Order: sequence, then structure tokens, then C-alpha cells
Amino acid sequence: MPLDKIFKAYDIRGVVPDEFDADLAWKIGAAFARFTGAPEILVARDMRPSGQALADAFAAGANSQGVNVVDLGLASTDLIYYAAGRYDAPGAMFTASHNPAQYNGIKLCLAGAAPVGEDTGLREIRAMAESGLDAASTTGTVTQRNVLAEYAEHVRGFVDASKLEPLKVVADCANGMGGYVAPEVFRGLPFEVEYLYPELDGTFPNHPADPIQVENLRDLQAKVRETGADIGLAFDGDADRVFLVDERGEPVSGSLTTALIAKGILESKSPGETVLHNAICSKVVPEVIRENGGTPVRTKVGHSFIKQVMKETGAVFGGEHSAHYYFRDNYRADSGLIASVIVLEQLSVSGSTLSELLAPLDRYAASGEINSTVDDPAAVIEKVAAAFSSFEQDRLDGLTVDTGSWWFNLRPSNTEPLLRLNLEAQTREECDARTNEVLSLVRGS
Repeated sequence: MPLDKIFKAYDIRGVVPDEFDADLAWKIGAAFARFTGAPEILVARDMRPSGQALADAFAAGANSQGVNVVDLGLASTDLIYYAAGRYDAPGAMFTASHNPAQYNGIKLCLAGAAPVGEDTGLREIRAMAESGLDAASTTGTVTQRNVLAEYAEHVRGFVDASKLEPLKVVADCANGMGGYVAPEVFRGLPFEVEYLYPELDGTFPNHPADPIQVENLRDLQAKVRETGADIGLAFDGDADRVFLVDERGEPVSGSLTTALIAKGILESKSPGETVLHNAICSKVVPEVIRENGGTPVRTKVGHSFIKQVMKETGAVFGGEHSAHYYFRDNYRADSGLIASVIVLEQLSVSGSTLSELLAPLDRYAASGEINSTVDDPAAVIEKVAAAFSSFEQDRLDGLTVDTGSWWFNLRPSNTEPLLRLNLEAQTREECDARTNEVLSLVRGS
């Protein structure tokens, strides 16, 4: 079974059993155990039907190298990041996040929740899994541990519970791990929470667990409007990301959420600190960071890059347009639930509606991410760069061009012959016109 198709830039992911099966999970478990050299590895899984067998096979592979496995059972991805930090052990989370039911995969981290990406271990792990490893002279053990309660207490520690108001919250768990972890986090807090699709079901019978797609927010939007809720929360399949819906049922972009959380942290918790944002976030993010006395630092897209820059700069928080939110005090790992409770605290303290809270931050019109299939992504990027050569450009992550009144980023996919365009302008009219202008160059029309 070829491994090049399932080893991605940041994780391992493929269709079960055609691309990823128990035999392969065993080999990857052995390789990860050998790569880390750790005496103990944490293993957890989401609710996908294939998760148990794959996680068990991975654990057996790790055991073959003399390494002990602590089975955390069902978990969200941010729970295993917490455990890897709290217990200073490497972790393996079996999930395919927002992908359809037939997929599964593994998100790996080192002790302390340090990231494992293509340049920080995945390449070596893949090579060892392909070549195969001899068993060690001793066999490791498997023990069970439940850390849900302590993880929930950790999440609640990011806010002052005495400041929280009895807000009405609707949480769409999409039959994913949000239905397992969110009730434990919100237990004891003064919120009235109504859950949509909290039942764990990896076949996703109600809608895909991919809240970045607006069509998957429809049920949440309708329920927020119907019940007069203060806010809607939409979790992805492994519950490490959250998307917000305001009290009118309107979706909130990842950039605006990043700006809002940054503002709250800089105002009340960590004044004057560094805050990270990726190259695709709205210009409002660095503006708000500066306005609130912080130092913005721009990074490449992707958790391994952000966590590394967070380590180098000591940044207190980092956000991505894709709704990944990273916290220094969470072992620099991302967490949708920590982001949720911080926003709920801001909403409580402000006495405003969410739309009122966001209004001063809603300064620009954005295209959203637009994908184009092209034969030669690198050549198209150079063509576009040449067409805008009179404007400020950088190559931090793909091509970014800033004309002053509008800007765009064009970057290749890690895995497909795609170019991803994100564009922002002062007005919707200009945004639409400039988007068409850049797309005509990209698509050769």
C-alpha cells in the first residue's frame, strides 16, 4: 500500500481500508515509537467507525518497539494536545477531522504537544513505516486513562467564571467529538446550552462536520434565530476548530474571531504581548493587535509553522482564517473550546450582542478562499507576480500582493494541482471586481 498518498504536510489521512488499514496503522505505530524514543505514547480517537481497530493496531505497533501506550479512548484533538503537554508524552490522535466518513487518519505530536509535520518527523516516520522495523526484545503494555474532567477544568481556567453571564448558546456538534467534550467543559458554567447533533456518529447522518462550508451552518443559523440565542458555535469533527454564528444567525469569519480573541486577551489578560496571525488573515487582525498595544507577527499557514513561531517569539495567542486558535498557555496548541469560552467571557463582560461587539472590527470585504485547478501552479504564480510587479509583494507563503487599497494571497495546495486565492478590499464592489481580475490571470481566461 503506497504511503505517499496518505502522508500529508501536517498529518496522515486516507480512505479506509483502500488507502489506510490496520496493517499500515501497526507499521506507523512502530515507526512513531522508534522515532520519538519515548517510553510512553498517548493514543486517542474520534467517533469514526474505523477508529478503534486502527488505534488498537497502532498501539500494538508501538508495543512491538518496547513502548508503553496510554489509551485515552474517545477524545477531541485538543484534548490529546493538552494531555501531551500535561504528561510530557508524545501523542497520536486518530481522526480525519472534517473529512467524510470513509476517511480516517492520524495527527501526531511530540512530548509537550510539539508539532509533527513533514519537516519535523513525518518524512522519517514514513520512511521507517515503508521499510519495516524489527521488534524490540521487550513488548510494551497498554493502559487506559480518562483525562476528560481535568482537560475541561484546564479549558475553564482560561476565563474568570465570576464574570460570566447566563448567555443562551447553541452548539452544533455535527455528530463529532464536540458532543463528547463540550458538555463537560460547559458543566458548572452559567450558560444555557442547546446542543445540535451531540450524538457521536462517525457516519455524519445530519450534515458534514466541516463548518468552514457555509451550507453546513444552516441548521445552527436557523436554531439561533428560532431560539433567540446569543451565539452559535459550530465544531468540526475532531472539535479542535470552532466557527461562530452571531445572534442574527450570521456567520463570523475566522479572521474576525481572531481579532476579537486577540483584543480580549490583550485588553484584560496579557497586555503588550505578541500575537500571531497567518498570511491569509484579514488586515483587521494586525490593526486590532496594534490598537490594543500588542505586537502582530505574520506567519505561514499551518499549525506546525505557527507553533514554531509561537515558541520563538513567546506569543500569547495565534489565529488562522480557518478557525484554528492557538494559546501559549495551552502548550501552544489550538483549541476550539478555549476560543469559545474566551469569546463567551467577552460577550458577558461587554453587555453587547456579538454583532455589536464585532461591528468595529468588520472593516473590509473578503473573497473567501477560491480554488483553481491549474496545470503548473508555480508558473501561474510567476505570471501573476509579473502582472502586479509594480506593487509590494512578498513570498512568505505563496505570493502576497498589496496594492494599498486591496491585497491578495495566491498559494499552492500542498497535495493537489490547485491554487488558492484569498483577496480583500475596502468595499464589496472592489473586492468582487479585483477577484475577477486576478482569477482571469490565474485561469487564463
